Amino acid sequence: MILQALNDYYRRKCDDPDPAQHLPSFGLEQKEIPFLLEITAAGELVQLIDTRTPNGKKKIAQSFRVPQGVKRASNIAANLLWDTLEYVLGVDTKGKPERVVKQHTAFRQRIATLPPSAREDAGIQAVQRFFARMAADKGAMMATLERESAWGDALAINAILSFRLHGDVNLVCQRSAVVQAALNVPASADERIAMCLVTGEQAPVERLHAAIKGVWDKPGAMALKNIVSFNARAFESYGKTERQGENAPVSKAVAFAYTTALNHLLRKDSPQRIQIGDASTVFWADKATDLETAVPDIFGDRPTDDPDASAKAVQALLSAVHKEHGAATDEALADNRFHILGLAPNAARISIRFYYCLRLPELGKRIEQHFKDLEMVRSVHGHDPQYPSLKRLLQTVCLATSSQPFGDIERLPSNLGGAIVDAIFAGENVPYPALWLNTAVGRCRAEQAKKTQQGTQAQNVPYARAAVIKACLNRQIRRANLSAPEHLLEKEFLPMLDRTNINPGYLLGRLFAVLERIQETAAGGGGKLNSTIRDKYYGAMASSPGIVFPTLDKLKIAHLKKLPWGQKEWFDKLVCEILSDLPDVPRQLSLPDQGRFALGYYHQRQDFFSKKPDDSTKTEGASA
Repeated sequence: MILQALNDYYRRKCDDPDPAQHLPSFGLEQKEIPFLLEITAAGELVQLIDTRTPNGKKKIAQSFRVPQGVKRASNIAANLLWDTLEYVLGVDTKGKPERVVKQHTAFRQRIATLPPSAREDAGIQAVQRFFARMAADKGAMMATLERESAWGDALAINAILSFRLHGDVNLVCQRSAVVQAALNVPASADERIAMCLVTGEQAPVERLHAAIKGVWDKPGAMALKNIVSFNARAFESYGKTERQGENAPVSKAVAFAYTTALNHLLRKDSPQRIQIGDASTVFWADKATDLETAVPDIFGDRPTDDPDASAKAVQALLSAVHKEHGAATDEALADNRFHILGLAPNAARISIRFYYCLRLPELGKRIEQHFKDLEMVRSVHGHDPQYPSLKRLLQTVCLATSSQPFGDIERLPSNLGGAIVDAIFAGENVPYPALWLNTAVGRCRAEQAKKTQQGTQAQNVPYARAAVIKACLNRQIRRANLSAPEHLLEKEFLPMLDRTNINPGYLLGRLFAVLERIQETAAGGGGKLNSTIRDKYYGAMASSPGIVFPTLDKLKIAHLKKLPWGQKEWFDKLVCEILSDLPDVPRQLSLPDQGRFALGYYHQRQDFFSKKPDDSTKTEGASA
């Protein structure tokens, strides 16, 4: 079904009304060509054109639609009218002169094998005359090239070159006669005809599928691997052992279509992909819609001049979903299917991490549930986003470094991000990865302790981390409640303080926040404190409250003595209210209960600084 959906997307993009969005026709591909040899009709070299443009610290080459490249490893095989500098000019760049001679010969022979109608084209004749001039006096030709300012860069990287006829806009390999010749290559004598598994039509079977180029093998490095491939006898079956492609017969046209479509979705700066960990996730729809690019904006953290781009994307999607359920139903949009494909590198080929095909109402429901699970009361003094990106949520559970002050995602297991995206689209009853919760809870403890050792003031459990803990716990609770008896059903956590929640971990978190606030108030709002009980006891109280609580209770009594009567009575009443639902302080808390502790602490802290209806319970002091 994945190949079928990609094939349909390719057909749609071939008919796209925007010429810039057209995908190459069968037999062609989009290729970045950094340098062009501009020649006259007589074969004289006019100039070496550098098509690269600055992009930050790098230069990006212009992309051209050219004849499909050949698949080669260590063998010698030339592309048609475009290739590396060694193939095109026969110039040795790696100290292998004998091999370069064979490469250049193969390049010229590829042109010579074109049908007569193509060889009569003015562009092809100009290229042939160029090679004739170079063969007659290669020294003079090389001297002319060396005077070009771009020659040094081209030689250093064995750059890809192609030809352009002086006065033309298109390349020689883009001329109609050449394109037709490239597309009308006769089938080989041993080519097998079989039923294509994607279309059901009888067609020539593709033996080796084109490589998928945009899946990250490691950060910043692209893997060149296949989705469909058979490179050993052990992977073949049913007697399909003579030709690799026959084991999973896909026609040449479909193989080109799905690989071209997937490479287009995975291209650099694609608005339809996100990269989270090792999972390269792409999005597309059966019918053209702006939501194709809005969905990645919801989860990604793409550079943009608009800081509210993610929030606008979420609101656009939810608005479309709510409109579909309302009176102004857009039937075309409601019937439009959205495809979500997660890919990850493997030893020999690309693995499918997950794949979902959802109609808009169901897609919107699952994304909306994701943000409902994350919904959390925000600090009145902060700038916390309403819809945090997945990158922000992963950073909040990472250790911050000097180069990554918000958290270094590369320190996390590479498969965590993909597992989270998988859980989002799998539905509301599928838990998030347990590792996400474990890491967030562990970071709450470790970060406090580390900051105390450095002598700096520790921060509260941050908003994004609290949102992660709440989302993970609510999904675990929802899953457990499906099979639990009625008297054991657990209530899900609210975005704000829930005074009816009597879970021991949650109550202890609330209690710890109250004890800390008592200390801050006793010190005049916290401004005179070098550290609070949070800096010294958060980790111990979250994991072993029964051991630490007696010490904190003594400190509470000492701090209450410093408060005026009204504040003392209010805090004392609040402590008693919490303890009334906590008859016994457990000696230890499990890791999920440590997450509940963090939520109770965060909720109670935010409640202290939130506006009340009559503002009668607000206490003055340091911000949360």
